[in-house]
Amino acid sequence: MLMVPVRQLGETERGAVERLLDLDPFAAAQVAERVAAHGLSWWRADGRIFGYGSRRQVESLCWLGGHLTPVLASKPAVAAFAERIGSEERLCSSIVGRADAVLGLWERLESRWGPARDVRPNQPLLAAEGPAPVRPDPDVRLARSDEMDLLFPAAVAMYTEEVGASPLVDDGGRGYRRRVLDLVRARRAYVKVVDGEVVFKAELAVVTRRTAQIQGVWVAPEWRGRGIATAAMSAVMRDATGRVAPTVSLYVNDYNVPARRVYERCGFRSVGTFATVLF
Repeated sequence: MLMVPVRQLGETERGAVERLLDLDPFAAAQVAERVAAHGLSWWRADGRIFGYGSRRQVESLCWLGGHLTPVLASKPAVAAFAERIGSEERLCSSIVGRADAVLGLWERLESRWGPARDVRPNQPLLAAEGPAPVRPDPDVRLARSDEMDLLFPAAVAMYTEEVGASPLVDDGGRGYRRRVLDLVRARRAYVKVVDGEVVFKAELAVVTRRTAQIQGVWVAPEWRGRGIATAAMSAVMRDATGRVAPTVSLYVNDYNVPARRVYERCGFRSVGTFATVLF
């Protein structure tokens, strides 16, 4: 049986790539944002997009940059992507996307790229349209650049808790601080501040014309269990859907029951399952 070859796609195929990304707007949001910002010129986009299918019709995509993300990847496409990408040294920090494709890739790549630091096979992918059916917290607002000294420790705490590793290790946190500041300046970072302390935070980490993907949701430990998260998320959703994109989306670890309850109360619905392999 002949395997359909995988090839790197260029700017001349941008229209075909964008049409495929539009078919799965929530799962493909991270890739869609990069393509919208930088096109398919890998030297500008800090990543490459591979396509699977005939010259006339690309069927599946795979983004390879800081993350490895399959899009609309069928089983034959997963096998072909793994064969092509597995011949290279691993430089990405994670594999993330729809669970069937991610776990299929990892099954084929583990012997070459393993071991993983963590594999999260079941992360509900959720989306919501319009404001939440919950009164928003009026004290949740966009963070300001002059609040970085307040926000950054909260961001580090969230990252360390969520990822299981500190963002301060490699470069003292300079790169991560730049990323957080970029989100603040882009009006994509939200906070609730009480007595000079950040007690809630969230970011629109990915924004496309179809959705704003919420990440970095965090409540200060001493404030957990007080019921502030639902109203805070409602405030984020109201601003994001009114100002940024027609929908909001996110993915969450299946074992994070409190967060899943918050999202359910806020009107999120299931649109699939993600998986993440962390290195």
